[in-house]
Amino acid sequence: MREFLLYSRLGRTEPHWSNLHDAGRLDIVYECIVTSLFLSHGLRRDVAFNAVLNGPPNQPVHLQINGEELYDVRTDIDTWNAILRKAISGKTHPGVAIQKGSFEALVKDKAETNSIYILEEHGKSIAETELAENPLFILGDHVGLPKNAERYAQRFGSKISLGKTPYLAASCITIINYLLDKQKREQTTQRTV
Repeated sequence: MREFLLYSRLGRTEPHWSNLHDAGRLDIVYECIVTSLFLSHGLRRDVAFNAVLNGPPNQPVHLQINGEELYDVRTDIDTWNAILRKAISGKTHPGVAIQKGSFEALVKDKAETNSIYILEEHGKSIAETELAENPLFILGDHVGLPKNAERYAQRFGSKISLGKTPYLAASCITIINYLLDKQKREQTTQRTV
């Protein structure tokens, strides 16, 4: 399974907000969810999206969205505003889970089953990296990944780069999905030849 992990410095951990932008930039979390899991007319069932919300008042909180179990969703912001509010309130939605948990604990846990890649402009080029199976890509929000979190994640993985251009987190996810989809198609073509 392909996974993404967004470190959200300000994402609210209580459900009282007027919109996702004002909820500690949960709009970035929403954008990353959509680019991680949605295709034009379907869902990526082999992808999971994670975010660690570090905003007040109950941080840190781990949000996980599993494409294999997700249903009754659309890509619009109102749908995800309702789903995120519901999840943070402690209610359930298929494929969406929320629990207390730090970034460090999550990275350590994921390192047992996933190959960890930290997206950083000065990392090794993704084009020159042979990505292992079950990759987990770690990204920062609009402020970026805190240096201490980046150093901790490097204990379990390596830094990779999409180039020197600083892309939005959701754009990085789109690029990675494109590259991995292309790689998968090429491998399938080679096997059938």
